[in-house]
Amino acid sequence: MRASGPVGRAATVVPGAVPAAFLRPGGPWTGGGAVVSTAGRVFFTFEGRTASCSGNAVTSANASTVITAGHCVKYQGSWHTNWVFVPAYDNGSAPYGQWTATKTLTTPQWEASEDINHDIGAAVVAPLDGRKLTSVVGAQGLRFNGGYNQIMYAFGYPAASPYDGSRLIHCGGNSSKDFLFSQDHSLACDMTGGSSGGPWFSGFDEATGTGLQVSVNSFGYTFLPDRMFGPYFGDVANSLYDRAQAS
Repeated sequence: MRASGPVGRAATVVPGAVPAAFLRPGGPWTGGGAVVSTAGRVFFTFEGRTASCSGNAVTSANASTVITAGHCVKYQGSWHTNWVFVPAYDNGSAPYGQWTATKTLTTPQWEASEDINHDIGAAVVAPLDGRKLTSVVGAQGLRFNGGYNQIMYAFGYPAASPYDGSRLIHCGGNSSKDFLFSQDHSLACDMTGGSSGGPWFSGFDEATGTGLQVSVNSFGYTFLPDRMFGPYFGDVANSLYDRAQAS
């Protein structure tokens, strides 16, 4: 796992499993809809340098909650600083502004031992120009304990070659359960470092760009470079979400 995100490469998706136009493991999202404004690029300081991840604005009581990966808020024992969410980031532009985190959180398991099964993070961002985040960019709902083996769409801002972090990228297809070392979801995807923390959706509607968030981009195995893995959103993720939205 890299602090900036996972590594993946192209893999075959079973024909007929997803809409014909979506039978590819990665590419720019041109479909529009809500995901364009709820998903965003994340910037922070890690070991004295600026690094990036991805995140997504979700429905919340405080209207200010962003879900991301655990290693996008804390990594190698240190909490990141100068954490900023840029929704709808596009080739350097920030059409909805830059939203500064007042608080970042992660699961107890990630905070204690960086348990890859619970690589989930959250941030609460301050109002901007007197308005709260989701009143400006909208929000996506979440689903917890939704099971495995579903059609999923993943989004993020991969910044390592062949990508450069400038555009929102997506993958999609039949997900499965990791049969190796984690309890994560697995998906054919070629997104690279920087996409970590970007949302995975089940029940995603291409026409509206909406779905229920069920995971985030987390990691890839170096010996299995054609897969992306994302943590299962169960009770631990639900508890993190509740803590964040109450902050």
